[in-house]
Amino acid sequence: MSDSNTTDFANPSTFILLGIPGLEAAHVWISIPFCTMYAIAIMGNFTILFIVKTEPSLHEPMYYFLCMLAVTDMVLSTSTLPKMLSIFWFNSREIDFSACLTQMYVLHCFLLTESGIFVAMGFDHCVGICDPLRHSTILTNPMVAKIGLAVVLRGVMLVLPFILVARQWPYCRTNIIPHSYCEHMAMVKLACTEIHVSNYYSLSVVICVFGLDLIFIAVSYTQILRAIFSLPTKEARLKTFGTCGSHFCAILSIYIPYLFSALMYRFGKNMALYFHVLIASVYLLMPPMLNPIIYGVRTKQIRNRLLRLFTHKRI
Repeated sequence: MSDSNTTDFANPSTFILLGIPGLEAAHVWISIPFCTMYAIAIMGNFTILFIVKTEPSLHEPMYYFLCMLAVTDMVLSTSTLPKMLSIFWFNSREIDFSACLTQMYVLHCFLLTESGIFVAMGFDHCVGICDPLRHSTILTNPMVAKIGLAVVLRGVMLVLPFILVARQWPYCRTNIIPHSYCEHMAMVKLACTEIHVSNYYSLSVVICVFGLDLIFIAVSYTQILRAIFSLPTKEARLKTFGTCGSHFCAILSIYIPYLFSALMYRFGKNMALYFHVLIASVYLLMPPMLNPIIYGVRTKQIRNRLLRLFTHKRI
């Protein structure tokens, strides 16, 4: 290892990403499922955007929010996977300090944005099921745009202090990040200064944002379930359950892996480092891959439009 990686310095020009420490020999093999998941995520989310854009009947709030989710998923996966693949395939481990901070900012900003979009989608379902006559007057196009802007601004403003503080830290221990991307906690451990304030702030953001989002989603689904069970026929109840099923599955696909990853960081001290990094890397790719599949299979309008598209091409 060169001395430049271990000597004292306050402003490193580059960081060194190790990929998945302990599994370097398997990087090429690990890249195959990662690349496959990325390809499915990009193609699937692009297909969702294309279908909604070309089908006038889908120009409704629910599908606008779905498009926001698709864009967010593509940004999330693209912000990390190209660099991961360059590590796995070409051993290109260096990343510029500013690029590392940018990757960290985009990653965490859009994670918060994705959570906010799920809250907005839950609210849309709640209004559509509990008060369908007022749905079009409550969730107008300008209102949908304002909700989308508010969700993005929330992520932008809450994550910005992370970057401003991280930019000022002296990194005098090492510039080697034992991770496959510039993850916040991995960078925090490299700083040789007081980091308690940053840790408290990050913990507060996670608890407040994801905690409140889950509460809002739970309230929305409580109201939805009450409305469903008040429907007169079993067929109506099953149809309404099916409408909400895709959204509920998508929520599980993001919050369960995130919760598992967070618990590992806090309580899995005895687990191998490669397992931590592998789970954290898969977590970023799994929801972007699953969301278009979930909505494509379970949403009747999208499924029918997709079938018509392929049928028309065959003819």
